Amino acid sequence: MAELFDSYKSNYGEAVAGSIRFSGLGHDFFLIAKADLLRRLVVERGLRQGVVRALDIGCGVGSLHPYLEGAFESLDGCDVSEQSILRASQDNPRVSYRACTTPRLPYGDGAFDLAFASCVVHHVPPASWLDFFREMRRVVRAGGVACIIEHNPYNPLTRLAVFRCPFDQDAVLLNAAKARLLFQETGFQDIRSEHFLLLPSARSFARRLERRLAPLPLGAQYACSAHV
Repeated sequence: MAELFDSYKSNYGEAVAGSIRFSGLGHDFFLIAKADLLRRLVVERGLRQGVVRALDIGCGVGSLHPYLEGAFESLDGCDVSEQSILRASQDNPRVSYRACTTPRLPYGDGAFDLAFASCVVHHVPPASWLDFFREMRRVVRAGGVACIIEHNPYNPLTRLAVFRCPFDQDAVLLNAAKARLLFQETGFQDIRSEHFLLLPSARSFARRLERRLAPLPLGAQYACSAHV
C-alpha cells in the first residue's frame, strides 16, 4: 500500500479529479465539505474551540489541511507513504507530519483531543479494521472524539468514482452501520453517523437540506464519530 501511494505523491490530486470529473465538481468542493463537517464536529461534540489537538490518520499528501487552517490549536498528520508525507510537509509547513510504517500509530496514549481518518478505512484490509479503530481510541484522550469519513457504498455515483480511481481498485467499502459497529466493538461511546455530499452545492440552503436528510444513506459520503 505504501508503494502504491508513493507513486502518486506528485499527482494525487489529478488522479482524484479524474475519478470525479463526471460530476462536474472539483476536488476542492469535496475537501471544503469535509473541512466544514470537522469544524462543526468540534462544536457539536463539546470540544473547546481553538485548543483542540487533532490528528489526521492516513493524511496522504495533506490535501485537506489547507482547508482546516485555524480550526485546531495543532494538527498532526501521519501516513504509511513516506513520499506522501514529504510532499505534505512541503505544502503545509504548519502541520507536523510523521510516517507510520507499523500498525501502531507513532504517538502516545491520549495525545489528541480529536483523531480523524478521511477516506482511509476502505484501504485497510477488513481483517485489520478493529485494530485500526483500537489505535484511534488509544491516541485520543478520555472525553475526546474520533471520526471517520468514508464513501457511501449505497450511492451509485460514489461507486462509479471509486471504480474510476486508480488507487481504489482494491478498496473494500464499509457502510455507516458497519462503521458504527466497529466503534462500538472497540469501546467508543455516543456513536453518531450522518451522510453528506448529496447536493452539488455549498450554499447554506443546500447544506441545511443535507442535514435534514443526513440519516438516510443518500449522500456520497458519510461521517461516523464517537467519544472515548
